Amino acid sequence: MNTMNLTLLYPEVFLVVAASAILLIDMFLSDEKRFATYALSLLTLLGCVLLNLNLLNSGVTGYTFHNMFVADSMSNLLKMFSYLAVGLTLIYSRQYVIERGMVGGHLGGEFYVLTLFALLGQMIMISGNNFLIIYLGLELMSLSLFALVALRREHKISTEAAMKYFILGAMASGFLLYGMSMLYGATGSLDLTEIAKVTAKGAVDRTVLVFGVVFLVSGLAFKLGVVPFHMWVPDVYQGAPTAVTLLLGGAPKLAAFAIFIRLLVDGLLPLAFDWQQMIVILSVLSMAVGNIAAIAQTNLKRMLAYSTISQMGFMLLGLLSGVVGGSAAPAANAYSSAMFYTITYVLTTLGTFGVIMLLSRKGFEAENLDDFKGLNQRSPWFAFVMMLLMFSLAGIPPMMGFYAKLSVIQAVLGTGQTWLALVAILFSLIGAFFYVRVVKLMYFDEAIDKSPIVVNKDMHIALSLNAIIVLGVGLMPGALMALCINAMRKILGA
Repeated sequence: MNTMNLTLLYPEVFLVVAASAILLIDMFLSDEKRFATYALSLLTLLGCVLLNLNLLNSGVTGYTFHNMFVADSMSNLLKMFSYLAVGLTLIYSRQYVIERGMVGGHLGGEFYVLTLFALLGQMIMISGNNFLIIYLGLELMSLSLFALVALRREHKISTEAAMKYFILGAMASGFLLYGMSMLYGATGSLDLTEIAKVTAKGAVDRTVLVFGVVFLVSGLAFKLGVVPFHMWVPDVYQGAPTAVTLLLGGAPKLAAFAIFIRLLVDGLLPLAFDWQQMIVILSVLSMAVGNIAAIAQTNLKRMLAYSTISQMGFMLLGLLSGVVGGSAAPAANAYSSAMFYTITYVLTTLGTFGVIMLLSRKGFEAENLDDFKGLNQRSPWFAFVMMLLMFSLAGIPPMMGFYAKLSVIQAVLGTGQTWLALVAILFSLIGAFFYVRVVKLMYFDEAIDKSPIVVNKDMHIALSLNAIIVLGVGLMPGALMALCINAMRKILGA
């Protein structure tokens, strides 16, 4: 292990230098030239993609900074999708943030810079192999997101959402930090590789370990927004500007999945029996609360918030199916299905919020279900795009979401927990109602707002490609699933 192999850090180093440079350049730009900040942010993401592509193609697992930072197949793949998620977020939100004063004026280009620093935190989380590094990345991401939620200071609902997010986020970070401190006290190490070795030997106090795992899982559950740590999700999703809601529902979910794998699989796989039991409860409650509560919502952003809760509960089914009867034989298949599901959720959610921002305009937020009535009359193409995205979230074939749900259910059936698979299918059927309801409004109801839809060319292309990817991967999921399986096998050393 090369303790100072900086080539593994090139994407992170490039991002922090570029984000700092954009912040300085933006200070000297007038509002008329603010497009330069947007363009430089996209170019920064492109540079990260090119640097990360070399690491992804090499397929080599490398460690640096005394084993605290790891670049492996999982981290490289998740970072690539994080760049895609943030890039689409910037494209979808460009007109939105300008019209609402989130860019320009007294704010300048902080939206873009804070988004890039949030991405940096996610990249550190994804590659963290040490408690301190993971926590550092988590706080960098969280503080950037807190500021973004509160960016519209004159908007009371956004300010209230930011306060809730900040207070509950601080509490969750405390849970996570307390769990890490207990595990450090029990094992004597902050390094995940060392912790895995110590716990496998069974030479430490199991009671302390289990209490540490409880606090750890609680903190992680908050970051995913699963029940009973979900109370912030609907309020923050509704209260935050839609551009920030899109950011919250996108790349951070990839980072949250990564630290689940790093902490619970890389570091605490010998304790799988204990944390899998906790995840069973989190998963079932999340699917129940998320799908049932979403039915009663008339605000689309709030409905999608409850949808997120149920979708993350479904993803957890893959994580709880990795170890059966003390055997980790099904682990690669189970964890890869959860990874595939997370990527599917992120890509689909990006497009969904993109359509919401497409229909919004200055002084009007298209966030109620009634705002989608008769969309097919106004724009058949974007109604078709939204239909594909809704069908994917509902798990209707041949969308990407169908294969994601199928792979997770297959992983659960492989553990012999047929009851759990039946529960998942039941709540998926319940959830399909509120997704199909949106399609019904678009195609069978009379339009309330018949004004023409004005869309920038870059957003038109990005949204169309987003929908085509959701359909295309659903038809041919093999390549992406193979990448996920390969990443998990290398993580597990299989």
